[in-house]
Amino acid sequence: MKKAVNFTAMMLILIALASCSKGITGTWKIVNYEERTTGESSVSLTNIGTITFNKDGSGAKDISYSIMGIPIEDKLPFTWKQEGNAVTITGDEESEFAKAWIVLEAKRKSQIWKSTDGTDEIHRLTLTK
Repeated sequence: MKKAVNFTAMMLILIALASCSKGITGTWKIVNYEERTTGESSVSLTNIGTITFNKDGSGAKDISYSIMGIPIEDKLPFTWKQEGNAVTITGDEESEFAKAWIVLEAKRKSQIWKSTDGTDEIHRLTLTK
């Protein structure tokens, strides 16, 4: 009987921890998107749209912004995968968001991600729910 109670208590704790996980499923607001290149001025954009991560690995973007007067829209679906502190977005290779991202901070209601193109360019995303 004591083993059954301990097992039940352990399962309840695991369920509680899992329900409070810092997963990325759901819709996130992109409150800041920043591009930095070493030795050049950076570009920082705020409140440019939303990105949705579905449990099945699919996703949708509703992103709209302008750089130097050129309007940019990104509304195509994508696929994603999370492994440890890395999130990879694929499916639309023309998108600025289709790449591997390192999750720097993962809280329940906010996340900060960073990516680089292998040269001097660094991208940073701040997401909130």
